[in-house]
Amino acid sequence: MIITFALSNGVRVIHKYTSSPVIFCGLTINTGTRDEQEAEHGMAHFLEHTLFKGTSKRKAYHINNRLENTGGEFNAFTTKEETVIQACVISSDFARAVELIADVTFNSIFPEHEINKEKQVVFEEIDSYDDSPSDLIFDDFEDLLFDAYPIGRNILGTKKTVKNFSPADIMKFVGRTYNTDQMVFSSTGRISEKRLRYCCEKYFGEQPANLRKFSRVNPENYRTFNKSVTKKTHQNHVVLGNRAYGYRDSRRTALSLLLNYLGGPATNSVLNMSLREKYGLVYTVEAGYTLYSDTGNVNLYYATSETNAGKSYDLVMKELENIKTKFLSAYQLAKAKKQFIGQYIIAQENSEQMMQSMGKSILSHDNFEGTKAIIKQIENITAKDMRDVANEIFCRDKISKLEYASE
Repeated sequence: MIITFALSNGVRVIHKYTSSPVIFCGLTINTGTRDEQEAEHGMAHFLEHTLFKGTSKRKAYHINNRLENTGGEFNAFTTKEETVIQACVISSDFARAVELIADVTFNSIFPEHEINKEKQVVFEEIDSYDDSPSDLIFDDFEDLLFDAYPIGRNILGTKKTVKNFSPADIMKFVGRTYNTDQMVFSSTGRISEKRLRYCCEKYFGEQPANLRKFSRVNPENYRTFNKSVTKKTHQNHVVLGNRAYGYRDSRRTALSLLLNYLGGPATNSVLNMSLREKYGLVYTVEAGYTLYSDTGNVNLYYATSETNAGKSYDLVMKELENIKTKFLSAYQLAKAKKQFIGQYIIAQENSEQMMQSMGKSILSHDNFEGTKAIIKQIENITAKDMRDVANEIFCRDKISKLEYASE
């Protein structure tokens, strides 16, 4: 059973009733890296860190122990478009979790001494990314893909920008971007509708309305690139890709199916069978798709030795040509759909992921598509749909490449 309603200040609520006594709940805020001004690079992520550092009625120590002392968990994360503040508790502590989420969201005071300590933590996080080429290359690729647009910038920011953040800067960002009409509280578990409404009205509904007054800049002017950067690595790391469809584009489902067939997590994906199983050229090869509200990022990643880099690239391009020029047979298409649907259904058993998905869906579409609707969309995809999106997304003239070449 799905329950949805909206509060008078614009905060929306969605809950999926389950028989589990474990509650996953979170506030999804439609604010991320792409909402930062140039001098604020890294602010959305840094703010997420400092929400835990003190409110008008709690010190950092009390925030850290409020749910953990009950066996629960309290955490947050930031993406290019969202900030999610979430908790996991047993049902008897649901009100405690809702109250804490509301407290850090609306009452954080950002003590300067705590902010200065947290800057060092973020500096370490930035350094850890620099030490991980298999992670860093995706950020660098997206920066080039959305060149000159905030959506392309690294979520962590730079040491230079983060160093300059002050409590006043953070409060200003909160006031401008933490808008009540851009917030969704989502939850799963054994909670009655009456209790859900009471807690949400009490802790979120009492907040004054703060409506969004700005709109995001749509990324345009895509220019392909082919860039090689020398790194102190043992392998060459390569990402190939293109801009793609956003959340509101119906073609996103066919593209998702295509990418799962091409380089999804299963060991029988086309690229894994070719590059790894048949030729032994790579340990990892995968296809990824990051969707945003108005655009997307499709990428193919693999890592291989310098001597095998050329052959690996040729094999990837060969498989891309195959999916652009040949229709999948009825058997291949049916098998790809069955696999994709099975993965989707299994993923629905992850209550935390379900909670996050519901919040994001309400923000993007103002509705939540259930399992049956998603499965129907997948089943309706044709071989022509697959070939059409392959030709558009993997057109040679539109594919960009970033390579970390080993020294």
